[in-house]
Amino acid sequence: MKKVLSLVLAAALVFTMAGCGNEKLPEDAMDYAAYTAAALESEVTVYTYFQAAQSWWEKDGVGRATLYTQDKDGGYFVYECKCTKDEFDKLKPGMMLRINGYKSEWSGEVEIIDSKLEFYNSKSTYIAKPVDVTSIYGTDALIEKQNQLVSVNGLTVAAPATYRWDNSGSRGDDLYLKVTLNGTEYTMVVESYLTGVDTDVYKAVEGLKAGDKIDIEGFLYWYNGAQPHITKVVTK
Repeated sequence: MKKVLSLVLAAALVFTMAGCGNEKLPEDAMDYAAYTAAALESEVTVYTYFQAAQSWWEKDGVGRATLYTQDKDGGYFVYECKCTKDEFDKLKPGMMLRINGYKSEWSGEVEIIDSKLEFYNSKSTYIAKPVDVTSIYGTDALIEKQNQLVSVNGLTVAAPATYRWDNSGSRGDDLYLKVTLNGTEYTMVVESYLTGVDTDVYKAVEGLKAGDKIDIEGFLYWYNGAQPHITKVVTK
C-alpha cells in the first residue's frame, strides 16, 4: 500500500509541476525579468500562457488579435498579433504560446508588437488568479503589476459609465467608468473588443449609478496611468 501511495504522490507531483509551467524551455526563451530588462524596440521572445483575447479582425488583408497573456512572474500584452481565424478559434485559456516580436511602449503601456501567433506544444498550463492590488493602487508600486490580472476592492462609482471617454459614442463602444478609492478618482474601462455588449460585465457596468460600491477584476492595462480592462464587477 505504501508503494502504491508513493507512486500516486509522485504522479501528482509531476502533474502539479506541469501545471505550474516548470518545464525546460528552448534557449531563446526570456523569463519575465529578462523581458522587463530588455530595451524598448528590441526583439523579444517569451513563452507565455494565453488568458484572453480581443476580437479577431483583418487589417491590410492580415488577420490579427490582441492577446492578454501571463506567466507566474508577470503579464505580457501582445498587440495586434498576426493570426488566422482558425488559429484564433483554437486559443484556449491556459495554453502556452511562443511570442516573438518587439518590445514597445505606447502612453505608458509596455507591449509586444509585430509578432505572429505560434502555438507551443507544452504539457504545462497556467490560468492566472487575480492579484489584489487595492493597497498599492495609485502608488508607484502598481506599475510592477502591469498587464497582470488584478482585483481592486472597495471602489465607489463616481458617475454612470460613458460610451467612449468623452461620451461621444453609443452602446457597443468601450465603456469608461469613473471610480474613487480613498478619495482619489480613477478611470477604468470595459474594452468592448474583450467584453462586448452581450457579456455580463458590460451590462453590469452600464447599470451602475453614482455612489454604488463595487469590487472589480481586470487586466491592468496602462494609458497615461493605470486603466484596467474590467472583466468582472461585483456590487455590494
